[in-house]
Amino acid sequence: MTSAERNSRCVTTLGIAVCLLASVAGCRPFDLHSKSFLPPLPPQAQPPTELNMVSLPDYHIEAPDVLQLSAIKLVPRPPYRVDVYDVLSIKASAALPDEPIYDYYIVNEDGFLNLGPAYGKVYVLGLSLAEVKLAVERKLGEILQHPEVSVQLARTGGTQQIDGIYLVKPSGVINLRQYGSVHVAGKTIAEARLAIQKQLLQFFDSPQVSVNVAGYNSAKYYVIFEGSLQGETVISLPITGKETVLDAIGALGGLQHGSSEDIWISRPAPGDFGCEQILPIDYLAITRGGSSTTNYQLLPGDRLFISEDGKVAFTNYVTKVTSPVYQLLGISELGASTVRGFETTGRNYNHTRRGL
Repeated sequence: MTSAERNSRCVTTLGIAVCLLASVAGCRPFDLHSKSFLPPLPPQAQPPTELNMVSLPDYHIEAPDVLQLSAIKLVPRPPYRVDVYDVLSIKASAALPDEPIYDYYIVNEDGFLNLGPAYGKVYVLGLSLAEVKLAVERKLGEILQHPEVSVQLARTGGTQQIDGIYLVKPSGVINLRQYGSVHVAGKTIAEARLAIQKQLLQFFDSPQVSVNVAGYNSAKYYVIFEGSLQGETVISLPITGKETVLDAIGALGGLQHGSSEDIWISRPAPGDFGCEQILPIDYLAITRGGSSTTNYQLLPGDRLFISEDGKVAFTNYVTKVTSPVYQLLGISELGASTVRGFETTGRNYNHTRRGL
């Protein structure tokens, strides 16, 4: 075989090996800051950092998020029947100068409305607002001459049953108790508010409520501490939009014993790229040097990986390998000690029988 033929065969073999390696390797991790990327990434492709944060898109509610609802306007649909703890606005003309009737009055748990020491109480539970007006006029007529009364509903006791904390169930709904259930999963806060108000429209006239997320439990990032022998520790933390690498480490009280300063973020690649996106972190630079270049803003789904210190890993490995040997030596020593004990006991016994 000539030299040219050998060179050609070598090139062909190398080409096949490269193709096979590429076919089995698949997609590999890449470093956004690798110098092999030429030209440099455009500014819009740079990951957000401590001094260059981005606003996250509108938050979509998912289970098991926690929502806080507050009633702004809840006026029951007519005809309304007065209930306990309702607040009525009552105005009356020709009232006593030192006892004016121009205030808010609450319906007590016994169903009575207390108009003051000079006028007494009137029972209003279960009455409509028109009936309450007549009942108050009759009561005031015992003292006043032809009083004219106006009654308006200022607040219903039912608003206290709307205000509160609501857990989004696995089915994606929140339970509004006697007002039914509302599906809020996958909705933004504004969309959830409209859905809740639509549900309450069956019971109230033009209801208005405010909706806030009290617990961000569905949007998370993960902190992974490597442990070669003890196993890795995975901690999930809720994300609200402004967490950085230092925020994550500070929330956990700093690096664990045995952790190294070799840290990076594994971030799902955008779109259908299908590869890993690795963001290396210069821990010493962002802590001791005050650099913000690699103090990245964390995004939902990020994995902050903290590798194990090499010396600690080696020590743990040596301990794992030598531990069985020490155990075997300990068992052997225990056995030898036991045998010696039996021998000593036997000699003492024989000496006793001989009278020695």
